[in-house]
Amino acid sequence: MTHQYDDIVIGVGGMGSATTYRLAKRGRDVLGLERYDVPHAMGSSHGISRIIRLAYYEDPSYVPLVRRAYELWEELQERQGERLLHQTGSIDAAPEDDPLFRGSLRSCEEYDIDHEVLTSREVTDRFPGYRLPDDHMALYQPDGGYLLSERAIVAHTMQAQAEGARIQARERVTDWEPEGDGVRVTTDRGEYTADNLVVASGAWAYKHIDALDGLAVPQRQVLAWLQPQSPEKFRPERFPVWNLQVEEGRFYGLPIARVPGFKFGRYTHRGEDVDPDAMNREPEPEDERLLREFAERYFPEGTGPTMRLATCMFTNSPDDHFIIDRHPEHPQVVFGTGFSGHGYKFASVIGEVLADLASEGRTDHPIDLFGLDRFDV
Repeated sequence: MTHQYDDIVIGVGGMGSATTYRLAKRGRDVLGLERYDVPHAMGSSHGISRIIRLAYYEDPSYVPLVRRAYELWEELQERQGERLLHQTGSIDAAPEDDPLFRGSLRSCEEYDIDHEVLTSREVTDRFPGYRLPDDHMALYQPDGGYLLSERAIVAHTMQAQAEGARIQARERVTDWEPEGDGVRVTTDRGEYTADNLVVASGAWAYKHIDALDGLAVPQRQVLAWLQPQSPEKFRPERFPVWNLQVEEGRFYGLPIARVPGFKFGRYTHRGEDVDPDAMNREPEPEDERLLREFAERYFPEGTGPTMRLATCMFTNSPDDHFIIDRHPEHPQVVFGTGFSGHGYKFASVIGEVLADLASEGRTDHPIDLFGLDRFDV
């Protein structure tokens, strides 16, 4: 006989592992299905670390969610007995009238978040790894930092298993269909039924939810780790995580952590929308050149030998905000996608949100900004 689950979660990455844990913690019978390993390097959550920050230039309405995310990350690391959240401070820097700086300042003022406004010279005096343009202003927020992203997936997975969840890796979902008020999920190994389905499959979400086709668009990204000539200036205690708007584009970066070299990348990189099953996963010379030229200009003491290059994917929505909702025709199916570029930090609270929607049909978290209906589908 087929085992009937309360919930099936497709994808056990950043969001899916957190959702599986939150559902299992509520005493629900949960199956998590992952087509690759747990964790893996095929999606959007690998590469050692991800930025977390309270100053939120994208929209101030994210601040309550990220505050809750901090609480849940601290809860998870205490339960796992492993430090996952490292606070270095964060810097958002741009010309004074740029949305990156203005939005960060607005979010701090609106939510009474501790912050300082610094000139580019003051940034370099305090954090000598930086060489920002003279016309740039920076917002420094002391609570920012980074998460150990792959270790956090492991932690969420292990805690989900401790709560009774069943997680199966190396099993690809090939189809799902409504069955009465529930769902039937078909994989390359078998079939499963459940009352609810949660799609948290990242760049593959549009392949599981037709309504997301053209709205959750995967894009190829490349990250670089360069060994600094002065590594002491790029360690966590002296090098806050950062977002930087310059004439070459918008870039982000993190200090040396767990592997040699400081880490950075360019949002949208080379603008390559991709099929996640056919993406070029090998970094190319042009990828390295683009990133190295940026570092030579703005972080000149961080431009020693290349230690590592890695590809990943962002999954972008048309307005760069998340997409979290119920299926327009099948309310027993919920999904979350479009997180890439700024989403990983929210994984702990998105797990709570998706668990709310699956188990309760609603959430008290402020997610009105993320509804599918804003795209008139």
